[in-house]
Parts: sequence; C-alpha cells; structure tokens
Amino acid sequence: MAVRRINLALQGGGAHGAFTWGVLDRLLCDESIEIAAISGTSAGALNGAAVKAGLARGGRAAARENLDWLWEQVGAVGDVRLGDWFRAFLPLAGIWSGVTDRLAPFSPVDVAARVFSPYDLGPFYANPLARIARAFEFEHVCGPAGPELFVAATNVRTGKIRVFPSHQITPEVILASACLPTVFQAVEIEDPATGRMEAYWDGGYTGNPALFPLFARHLPRDIVVVSINPLVRDAVPRIAVEIEDRINEISFNASLLAEFRAINFVKRLIRSGAMSAEAMKDVLVHIVADDDLMDHLSAASKLTPAPGLLFALKEAGIAAADRFLGEHSEKLNREASVDLPRMFG
Repeated sequence: MAVRRINLALQGGGAHGAFTWGVLDRLLCDESIEIAAISGTSAGALNGAAVKAGLARGGRAAARENLDWLWEQVGAVGDVRLGDWFRAFLPLAGIWSGVTDRLAPFSPVDVAARVFSPYDLGPFYANPLARIARAFEFEHVCGPAGPELFVAATNVRTGKIRVFPSHQITPEVILASACLPTVFQAVEIEDPATGRMEAYWDGGYTGNPALFPLFARHLPRDIVVVSINPLVRDAVPRIAVEIEDRINEISFNASLLAEFRAINFVKRLIRSGAMSAEAMKDVLVHIVADDDLMDHLSAASKLTPAPGLLFALKEAGIAAADRFLGEHSEKLNREASVDLPRMFG
C-alpha cells in the first residue's frame, strides 16, 4: 500500500471546528495517509495540537482519543460569550440568549458584547478555554515526534501574523490563536527577538490558516485545507445578522484567498517556463468542505458549542472526508483537486 504524505491546513471557526474533528477522525482511519505537518488557527490550532500530541504519544488511536476528549471538553463550556465577567453585567443573558437568538437580529448577548469589554471586570475575568488549553500534553505538542505543527496568532500592535512552530507552542499560544477580541482579553506572549511582551488576538484575522509554513522544501507538495468558513454564498444577505455573518466570513477568508492567489501565480510562472520548479515549490491544493451545511449555520452557533451540534458536525466532517477520499485520493501526491485558475478566472 502506497503511503501519501500530506500537510493539513485547519481553519478556525469556533464550535464549527467540530467539523474538522470529523474530517481528522476519518483521515486518521486511513493508514495510507501520513500527516507530515499541520498549520492551524483558533479551533484549527486546538485540533492540530490534539492530533500532534496523540500521534507522538500513541499513534492514530491516541490522536483520535485526544480529539474526542477535546470536543467533549469544548461541549462542556456552554456559550463562550457568557463568562463570569459577562454574567455580572447581564445576569439573565444565558436565558434570554436562547429565547431571542431566533427572534431578533441581535440577542442580548450580542448587544452586550458591543457595549461591554472583556476587560471591564479586571481580575474577575477568566477565559473559559484556558482549562482545556492547559490540559494538552505539551511535551508531545512541542516535541520532535509526530507531524510538525504551526499555530497562527495576530499581533494586536502591528496587525501582523506570527506563526509559532511546535517548539514555541504553549497554552498561551493556543489561547492567543483562538482569542476573539470581543469575547476574550488579548493574550500576552514574549517576542524572543525583542524581549517585549506582545498582545495577540485570533490568528484568523491574518492567517486562517497560514499556508506559507507548509511551503518548506522538506514537506510534501500537497496541502489539504479543511474549510469551515464558506468561500461562496449564493444568496445576498439582507437582514442585519446575515450581513454581519457574511462580513465575518469574508474577513476570515481573505488571508486564505490571498495565499491561494499567490500559489496560482507561482504555478502559472512554472507552467509558462518563466520560473523553474526548483526555484519555487509547485504546491498541490485540496479542500475538504461542506459549504451547504455551513450555509445553514449562523455565526452565533460558533460560540455556543452544544454537544448535539458538535456531534452532528463531527458526522458531517466524517462524511465530507469520505467523499473527498472517494473522489480525490488518487490525486494526492500527483495533482491538485482544486482548480485555482478557475477560482480566480
């Protein structure tokens, strides 16, 4: 059996990252596929850390167990917008959010997030994801065994992306990559180049996920993007919540599309003979997605990881990966399954 080595690029999207859980679970069941490297942002960073630690510690079964544990913990969080700091301002938010999310463009939780800051309660603030991030097996996340791991976060001061390689990943890096600024306080991490403490927000603003770390020569050409933010929506949004959702999707996909465009440009130069394949890597792009499903989910569900939703998304991810393998597995390590010229034509 021929082994196909691939890189994974895992998008962020809050609770919708459970779709990626399903995709990874299915890929880990296929022993003909070897994961060489993972680039993850936000929920993609959590998924990536779980897979790397599991593969390093005990192989595929351990990686699948880690993913199950991760999403069981996420499902126990509830609405991540309703931390202790938030409940103090709006004690009935948890009740009214569930009642009004379907009745009004913005629930009381959404409105309060536009009025109150996660800094407003100072020392009483607590990040509900911190317990999960600190429970990862960082001796394996940071170790040399298993796939290489890259986690992206956005520097608040400069607006630039920072990609943390495996040996630099800490609980704070995971939290920084998943730090939505209206929900969580910025995460401070030291910049080793300057010795300065820098504040970081969600990596999705600058790399969702970052593809360029996967261009290294020693890594395989294939990059499999697990997409949970629809690139295309046929319907034009008309009500406030739909407009807000689409703005968020466009902004969180912008960096990915920019990297796709750069890959397409390099491939065009190679095809024309203007550049040799030795000068630049001829990357093969693949996407695993279920845009029809994601079109029917609102942005609010990204922040409300109900167990029923998570398991439904996992099953959808398994099905999407199964379709991808059925249609494109023979293309891995040979040709791209995404037609970039058509995407940008």
